[in-house]
Amino acid sequence: MSKIQVPTRDQVDPKAQAIFDQLKKQLGTVPNLYATIGYSSEALENFLGFSGKAGKSSFNGKEIEAIKLVVSEVNDCVYCLAAHTMLAKMQGFSEEETIELRSANIADSRLRAITQLARELAQQRGKASEAAIERFFNEGFDEKGLIDLISVVAAITFTNYVHKTTDVPVDFPKAQLLQQSVLN
Repeated sequence: MSKIQVPTRDQVDPKAQAIFDQLKKQLGTVPNLYATIGYSSEALENFLGFSGKAGKSSFNGKEIEAIKLVVSEVNDCVYCLAAHTMLAKMQGFSEEETIELRSANIADSRLRAITQLARELAQQRGKASEAAIERFFNEGFDEKGLIDLISVVAAITFTNYVHKTTDVPVDFPKAQLLQQSVLN
């Protein structure tokens, strides 16, 4: 198989170059995964627009990172686990809590309901148990929250799939591996 390379700014079209410039201004860098998505400027533009809004009206930043961590764990995406472990810590989670979120086994009942539902959706390709949905609703969420959660699952699944397909270098500190016993 051909190895997918992270494109330079000069290797993408002018629309993607403008997005790269924006990302560099906002983040100080263009993460390798975003650069790779930039092979398709439309995909990068649409992804950034969608993922930038996904879940924001129902969840705070910590809750969104919790969803992204558990789904990235299910999808075994080392890139997104690294990136979102760092972002979760920036939101105030400890290293131990990021591990607990990835296993959907955190003490906080609201975060546990969110991560258990997101994990089931990812594991079962969109199908969650009635019990997981009921726990989610029992934590005060409604139908809008359910749709917002699905949107975050969809957004992170896209980046998980891009990395799993391209295997571009991870440019974030690597996330700790979970012990198999934590997942069971």
